[in-house]
Amino acid sequence: MAASILIADDDAVQRRLVENMVQKCGYETMVVDSGDAAIALLTDPDGPVFDAMVLDLVMPGLDGLGVLAKMRDAGLSIPVVVQTAHGGIDNVVSAMRAGAQDFVVKPVGMERLQVSLRNALNTSALKGELQRIKHSREGRLTFADIVTRSEAMSAVMRTAQKAAASAIPVLIEGESGVGKEMFARAIHGSGERKSKPFVAINCGAIPDNLMESILFGHEKGAFTGATERHTGKFVEASGGTLFLDEVSELPLTAQVKLLRALQEGAVEAVGGRKPVKVDVRIISATNRKLLDRVKSGHFREDLFYRLHVLPLTIPPLRMRREDIPHLMRHFLARFSAEESRHITGISGEAMAYLSQLDWPGNIRQLENTVYRAVVMSDGDQLGLSDFPQAANMPSPLISSAPSQPLIVEPVSHATVPAMVSGSEIPIVPLPAAGTLAMLTNAGDVRPLEELESEIIRFAISHYRGQMSEVARRLKIGRSTLYRKIDEVADADSAGGGTERQ
Repeated sequence: MAASILIADDDAVQRRLVENMVQKCGYETMVVDSGDAAIALLTDPDGPVFDAMVLDLVMPGLDGLGVLAKMRDAGLSIPVVVQTAHGGIDNVVSAMRAGAQDFVVKPVGMERLQVSLRNALNTSALKGELQRIKHSREGRLTFADIVTRSEAMSAVMRTAQKAAASAIPVLIEGESGVGKEMFARAIHGSGERKSKPFVAINCGAIPDNLMESILFGHEKGAFTGATERHTGKFVEASGGTLFLDEVSELPLTAQVKLLRALQEGAVEAVGGRKPVKVDVRIISATNRKLLDRVKSGHFREDLFYRLHVLPLTIPPLRMRREDIPHLMRHFLARFSAEESRHITGISGEAMAYLSQLDWPGNIRQLENTVYRAVVMSDGDQLGLSDFPQAANMPSPLISSAPSQPLIVEPVSHATVPAMVSGSEIPIVPLPAAGTLAMLTNAGDVRPLEELESEIIRFAISHYRGQMSEVARRLKIGRSTLYRKIDEVADADSAGGGTERQ
């Protein structure tokens, strides 16, 4: 999914010119003809999300400076590139003081505008990453720090936000690397307990014989080696949140004591004589289906129902591919700064390919892949050759592209930049034209499902993985497109690939 740019200009001709240039740079656009319309879109909670804005400084009604002031009052932090026909130093100073990221003079050239937007997006991504790291360390992480544009994530986010307003126990399920702990921290940081401790414990990384001591504490001399008194994680988290990561790995003996602690609101240290009252909100997480662990006898059913009050399932990265470009832009900005590398973007070819991969390690694997590419790259742009690990990952949608493409109108090479920044995925022309076979070798009409899968593969290949454009051209919603992609992939894995006629 390409970055989305809002264009606000009262001049219809200039508005169209800027829109064409921004689209040629590989971005998605939305245009408005006034400052009031821009503010209405930006502040609409159900409206589209924008990554940057190109704002005309001189407009009737609410002008550019007025828009910047209202954005500041509303706490909106998207980068703004201001443009005007009046390039005096006073206008520049006023716009920058009001919060503009950059300033261009009409008529702006495409290269100048592309550099301004690229720098604005990279700066915004770096700022967002630094803020997220700072909030995480301070225990103030919120849902605004979670990078996502996926429709598959929207329902999960809404449920999590409702959960944050109460002390209800939450069980977060999802594959390794999807960000379960980040969700737990966001729930804690968005609720009434945000000023209290957030204590995390990985239940799968602690030896069974130490689990009770670490969870509930121990008295001095309670066992061999207990030379000092230890309070335990429950007492440490009192008043705040205790995050039980990989809770499915808890030994059965610890499960019994955990159940009692949840029922009584008190814990008893190993070797202790009386229980200690605690006020703890429990958020647990697992990369397994906890109910399956219950059925196999490895997890207590009564404890399961104590933890499984409000379940959240975070979809894997392959189910929300539109998040990949945005995540990569954030990771690229952070690692470029950390490693003191001046890398300005990722090629459209690399981004299109990487967006097709399944990423079994999810966000953690994607993050490490970008980290390696930044460290090992010799240029100022990341290309496909900078991601050798990705070449070994399965990519069914690319490898199974139809050998005979549909006849389409070619797109001019002149409109496609060779290298673009961040999440911009240009639309490139096909190398050749062909036909789609309608009949089998036996003379029968091919199944509709088979034809549909070839059309989807062709569209993804033709539009280089730009899923918003694919969905728009096929006249279906993005969620429908991803569902059909999964159906195609499942059919291929079940049948060894779609038969080509």
